[in-house]
Amino acid sequence: MAMFGGIDASASGLTAERLRMDVISNNIANANTTRSEAGGPYKRRYVVFTPREKQNEAFDTILHHKLSNQTGNGVRAVAIREDDTLGPMSYDPGHPDANADGYVRRPNVNIVAEMVCVKIFSVVSFHP
Repeated sequence: MAMFGGIDASASGLTAERLRMDVISNNIANANTTRSEAGGPYKRRYVVFTPREKQNEAFDTILHHKLSNQTGNGVRAVAIREDDTLGPMSYDPGHPDANADGYVRRPNVNIVAEMVCVKIFSVVSFHP
């Protein structure tokens, strides 16, 4: 049975990473979107993971696993959040979203960082 538990934990990680890749691809696709449905530029999104626990496992068993550094049961995605940092301003007076001074607020998406999955905004995406 231990082998199937390992496969199950690996499968949960693959599922969670697939969701993260979907969110990253959405960020890259909207890297130049200056007007969203919510108003203003697109805001970068990220996935929050948490360890997955067995449904009917007793508290003392979970505590024993944590204290003895035994392998876990995988992860699950608990939320997709928006990064509230401001994107850069660029001077483009002809742009339809330019303010009175001719500046446009750009999305806070760094394409290079998204492509290498680096957390440049000091976002912790795994909560123990």
